[in-house]
This record gives sequence, C-alpha cells and structure tokens, in this order.
Amino acid sequence: MAKGKRIGTRRAARKRTLPSRSSLLHSLGITLCVVAWGFLVKAAIDFGTAARDGEHAAWAFLGLACVGAAACLFTGLIIGVRLLRSLGILTESAAVGAPEVDPAVAEQTRPSPTGEDSPTYAPPPAPYRGKRMAR
Repeated sequence: MAKGKRIGTRRAARKRTLPSRSSLLHSLGITLCVVAWGFLVKAAIDFGTAARDGEHAAWAFLGLACVGAAACLFTGLIIGVRLLRSLGILTESAAVGAPEVDPAVAEQTRPSPTGEDSPTYAPPPAPYRGKRMAR
C-alpha cells in the first residue's frame, strides 16, 4: 500500500435531502392555481360562446370567469416566486427587483446637507480597455 501524503479517507457520498414541507406546500398551491386557472379559462370560453348566442346573463358569468382566471394566474405566480425563494434560487433583493448598491457609492451620491447643487462624488473611472488598446 502506498504511503504518500495524498492517500487518505475519501469523501462519503452525499445524502439526498428531502424537500422541505414549505416547498411541497408551495408546489401544491401552484398546481391548484394552475388547475383552477384552466377550469376558469374553459368556463370563460363556454360563457363567451353562450353570450354570443344571445344569453344575456352569460356576459356576467364571462366577466367573473375572466377575473377569477386572472386572479388564479397572479396567485400562482406569487406562490411560484415564494417557492423559488424557499429553494434558494432567488434572494430577497432579486425577488423585489432592487439593484445591489455599494454603500460607498451610495454615500458619495447622497446630496450634501448644506443644500448645494454641486455633486459630492468623483466622476466614474475610465473603462478598462485591456493591453491591446494600450499598444
């Protein structure tokens, strides 16, 4: 058997982790919203056909089915974002859409307390052009 510094214990195989309960509930919620959305879209198509055939009450049901379908789709998208956040794919700042701001840059761009209109920050550095541009 070899006696070098590179021999040693090998890493064990990773254990499979089960999805968390919140991830399963979010997945179930998304599934229910998508099924309800499909049902309401089908109902809206049927009510639209009936409304064009002359049934005046079908217009109200068509409107309700359209609003319900939009609400189900919107709710499913919200639950989808929560699922991605619980899985760690999205972070809080990415989910909100706020850009990451360096605190030093934020401090430089803050207006001065004296009320002057002149900027209190340095101009941005010139873009890096690499070695070939310097030749």
